Amino acid sequence: MKIYKNIFLFYFILSLNIQSYEGVRNEIIFSKKPPLKLSEYGFFKNMNSQLPSKGVLPYTLESQLFSDYADKLRFIYIPENKFAKNVPDRVFDFPDGTALIKTFAYLNQHSSSNLPSQLLETRLLIKKNGEWSNVSYIWNKDQDEAFLSIAGKTIPTKFINNNGELKDVRYRVPNINQCKECHQINKTITPIGPKARNLNVDYAYGDETMNQLGKWHKLGWIDSEYPIKSMVDWADQNANLDDRARSYLDINCGHCHIEGGSADTSGLYLDFNESRKINLGFYKKPIATGRASNNLKYSIVPGNPEESILLYRMQSLDPGIMMPESGRALEHSEAIQLVSKWIKNL
Repeated sequence: MKIYKNIFLFYFILSLNIQSYEGVRNEIIFSKKPPLKLSEYGFFKNMNSQLPSKGVLPYTLESQLFSDYADKLRFIYIPENKFAKNVPDRVFDFPDGTALIKTFAYLNQHSSSNLPSQLLETRLLIKKNGEWSNVSYIWNKDQDEAFLSIAGKTIPTKFINNNGELKDVRYRVPNINQCKECHQINKTITPIGPKARNLNVDYAYGDETMNQLGKWHKLGWIDSEYPIKSMVDWADQNANLDDRARSYLDINCGHCHIEGGSADTSGLYLDFNESRKINLGFYKKPIATGRASNNLKYSIVPGNPEESILLYRMQSLDPGIMMPESGRALEHSEAIQLVSKWIKNL
């Protein structure tokens, strides 16, 4: 079974000259206005190394969202003696005071890389009074602090991809409203990734390696219920092709293309457990897509990826055509190959 070690190694290598923080400040989490600096929350012992404070736990997702090949450093904070309820096929029902912390970075860990790691932005989802709120922070040049962002920002930069190639990218930090485009179900802000089915994977913590759901249960955060069917790593070529493609579409598209999501009216639902073929797009005619359909007739034509609107929109970089509509400026070539192969084999 795959174990996530690279992020912990990143913490260990960079955790030098550790700054002193008092730990998580619940009064900041519950404040009406977000602080100007990320450090004020106390989530990290060391900002640059992303070394978490006591009570803040790193985690990963079995199937990852694509954001221009950026690495994601994920953490969760649940207040002491609080409990998260498992909701089948949905994100856990987390208690008030929960913070989901996600730093986007180019770690440039390839053996041929001569680029340093670069922290880009940290996005927070914080739950209080039964509702989630979103806030983002952009990292400074010194990489020792991140500052509140409302309007977003474009960051021209370079990174080394998994093949050791140098790539240019205009990385886009979304504004506060663009974040809501993806993080909404029934017009209510909600997290996307931390569903039980996407957390059921081993993780190498500092003191032990164990299943993430088991770890959360050990900490008293959740009960011992596990999902019947878990998602798979879409990049794992040894996994079932259908599971890989469905896992990819779920994490990258299913948060909008779901009943109650922002793309509900399309009737195209890409949730991992969706079983209705017409809602999955099989021979489904598009609704009000205009030129985005490229004059193609159906969302998915089984056996014919080149005739499928879904794949066409994944390939496009035109803002009026591309899917997802935000969150990327680059083509995700590996995913295009995966979804093309999946459609061809339907």
